[in-house]
Amino acid sequence: MATHLFEGKEHASVYQRYRFSLPEKLQEVISSYLENKKVSSFQLAVDVGCGSGQSTPWLAKRFEKVVGTDISEAQIEEAKQAAHPPNVSYLVCPAENLPFNDNSVDFILSFAAVHWFDIPRFMKEVERVLKPSGCVVLSTNCLDMQLHYKDCTEKLTEIFEEFRKAIFKYANDRVCRVEDDYKMVFDALPFQDKQRITDIFGTVPFTVAGVLGYFQSFSMYQTLLKAEPEAAKSLLQNTKERILEVMGVSSLETPVEIRLRNVAVLGCKTS
Repeated sequence: MATHLFEGKEHASVYQRYRFSLPEKLQEVISSYLENKKVSSFQLAVDVGCGSGQSTPWLAKRFEKVVGTDISEAQIEEAKQAAHPPNVSYLVCPAENLPFNDNSVDFILSFAAVHWFDIPRFMKEVERVLKPSGCVVLSTNCLDMQLHYKDCTEKLTEIFEEFRKAIFKYANDRVCRVEDDYKMVFDALPFQDKQRITDIFGTVPFTVAGVLGYFQSFSMYQTLLKAEPEAAKSLLQNTKERILEVMGVSSLETPVEIRLRNVAVLGCKTS
């Protein structure tokens, strides 16, 4: 069964405001993969587990029609309300039961989502709906992120790690599928033509306020917030104060960067 952790309206709103699209280096990897596989049809792409639509519009330049799907009505409502190209639409549905005909989809993307799915059932759907020679990319951010500002990277990253450890006891067991760099996902993909890349590095620009918002979008923080609201708010406040102190600034609009590593599982249906 898929895991339901991002379905509240408030969580969806935070997710839409602070989650980011595919990092540039990952975009390059995907584009290069499609070129190398000589994909001949660019009619339909599906972004499975699209959340509030951060990455879905990126596909609109490459495909005639793009559909973002998610199990959360609140997330899809946020995606629909956000600006998006006219060839992009959104549907509420589980990843394990996609509303597309057999052999009808040219490309499937799933970013920061597959680890929440019922993976065996989802893989059957991938195999069913992809056209022959259709491609799939399943990717995520890894947990070893760095928070960068001038010469404060080491201290800021320590603060981030302490925050993550404080909320990690509220993490769902399926987070382990990220910790293994998607090896389980790679092994489950039922195609002979597949590869796994574990060293796609990039940076995402934020402000201090944006970083704090990003922290609040974590499922484990939201679980803590429901279980112990005062403890969650205190942890976030303390983290904010420590970040500002280390940076030597007072403005939450001060620019910072998150440096991250992505992994990607890429596959092509050859028959």
